[in-house]
Amino acid sequence: MKVSQHSRAAVPLLASLALIGACATSPPKSAAQSQQDEATAQQAYAALNADPTYFFRHVDVRVDDGVARLGGYIWSADAIYRAKEIVAGVPGVTRVVNAMELEREGSQGGASHEGGG
Repeated sequence: MKVSQHSRAAVPLLASLALIGACATSPPKSAAQSQQDEATAQQAYAALNADPTYFFRHVDVRVDDGVARLGGYIWSADAIYRAKEIVAGVPGVTRVVNAMELEREGSQGGASHEGGG
């Protein structure tokens, strides 16, 4: 049987694509895992909101397989470190990823630029 040069070149390419596809997909979460992640996120929200020093109502928490991702706005670097510390102490959290933004003006959106001229 004679194999063309194009066929021989296609085999490694197809094998590479199959390997990349297998690595890029993860199995879907079970209902129990989704519920656990949601419960962990709710515990993280409660812990953040119980902090007497900082205002964390603008922090979003998403948990995926124990990894807590913190997003939203925060008003000081110390508050970022404290939020990460609080959430890391929540049962079920295995790692904390910081995606919070430091708002230097103390309010979302900064100064107003109204008027014309």
